[in-house]
Amino acid sequence: MPVIRSAEATTHEIHGARFVSYATPRTGSEELCAWRGEIPAGTRAPAHTVTREEIFHLLVGELLVSLDGRTDRVRAGDTVIVDAGSLFAVENPTDHTALSWVTTSVGLTAELSDGTRLTPPWAN
Repeated sequence: MPVIRSAEATTHEIHGARFVSYATPRTGSEELCAWRGEIPAGTRAPAHTVTREEIFHLLVGELLVSLDGRTDRVRAGDTVIVDAGSLFAVENPTDHTALSWVTTSVGLTAELSDGTRLTPPWAN
């Protein structure tokens, strides 16, 4: 049974947020990836289109989440299902760090509005 200890998780930082990856092919997961997102106060992540479905669950805090042009306030305990091909953006308008848990399938990529394609290491 693979157990990924928190001390063994890999941390990545991009666009002002921190991603702490636990389940990836590097840690033994063949189909799914999972990570904790830390979105600091005042952070606005750029809108991006995802190639795989994501399940975004907010553990702590409050965020503004935009999905295909519709913006909703999401609070701790809420879950957002982000379909593959959706345009997705997150903003933390509060003065506290928000924590999320995200699960997706291996191979997720994201494309920014300028055409830049990202292959996030925490999802591959």
